[in-house]
Amino acid sequence: MQFTAAQIAMIINGKVEGNPETLVHSFGKIEEAQAGQLSFLANPKYEEYLYRTKASLVIINDSQELKEPVNATLIRVADAYSAFATLLTKYQEMATQKLSGVQEPAYISKSAKYGQQVYIGAFSYLGENVVLGNNVKIFPNVFLGDNVKINDNTIVHPGVKIYHDCVIGKNVTIHAGTVVGSDGFGFAPQADGSFKKVPQIGNVVVEDFVEIGANATIDRATIGSTVIKTGAKLDNLIQVAHNVEVGNNTVIAAQAGVSGSTKIGNNVMIGGQAGIVGHIQIADGTKINAQSGVSKSIKTPNAAVTGSPAFEYTSALRSQAVSRKLPDLEKRIAELEQLVKQLLTEKVS
Repeated sequence: MQFTAAQIAMIINGKVEGNPETLVHSFGKIEEAQAGQLSFLANPKYEEYLYRTKASLVIINDSQELKEPVNATLIRVADAYSAFATLLTKYQEMATQKLSGVQEPAYISKSAKYGQQVYIGAFSYLGENVVLGNNVKIFPNVFLGDNVKINDNTIVHPGVKIYHDCVIGKNVTIHAGTVVGSDGFGFAPQADGSFKKVPQIGNVVVEDFVEIGANATIDRATIGSTVIKTGAKLDNLIQVAHNVEVGNNTVIAAQAGVSGSTKIGNNVMIGGQAGIVGHIQIADGTKINAQSGVSKSIKTPNAAVTGSPAFEYTSALRSQAVSRKLPDLEKRIAELEQLVKQLLTEKVS
């Protein structure tokens, strides 16, 4: 596929500087791009490449001042990074729109229903009463249990398993290997020291515009629903336990884990490998640093915490600074003690 600078500028609401008929057919990083490719500049650290890139077309910010001549045609926009993301999204949509129909072999129960422009890849399994909306893309080796509902424009990548009764919203992307709706970790301790399984009869509800990375696991609720709310973004290798709620537009980085029944607010940012205990609440706008351990509720909106157990970010950094100085402080105290002893000895003598 080829596009002119003018066509691209129309999509991202930009202004062309140079030849509006410049053609591009693919994307490239600004430091590596070749003729016929489109790139962008958003980070000032890469500005030097703007003046020597071989890319035919570069998207830049309106505020970007040119210090040297540029060979590429430019498109100025308010936010180059967001504009480039919009283009990549459109490109991906065009690629997936070509996929339609049912590949063989695939098992589709007689009670399953699906809308228009649906793609169902080979070796996929659709259980009883599965419902797929319009333009849903189910890639090969996907398992959809009984009564699963997937709404319009959602993409389910290879090897995803969605257990029975789970509901997936519109414009959701679930990446390869993720499991949605496996049993929550519920076991009742017995008098003899053994554990009795507590049946997990709830489900998982993933709302609209959510993206879930590869090999994540989202457990079904014991009763009710585990909920991933609209606009949330989950990275790869994340564990979300039973009855958890993840708020609107919350982002969680890789290898983080959230224990059962914890309620995470809206617009929360959780760093990689963070761990959150169960049955607590995380206020809207909270920022949890990577590898932090959150052991109690965070009730103040927009707080930033770090450490294990996690506490207020600035205080934690001060504590870390003090702890690094402890060996030196210990040495100075020892020297002072020795000086005091020497002075007392001299006074007695």
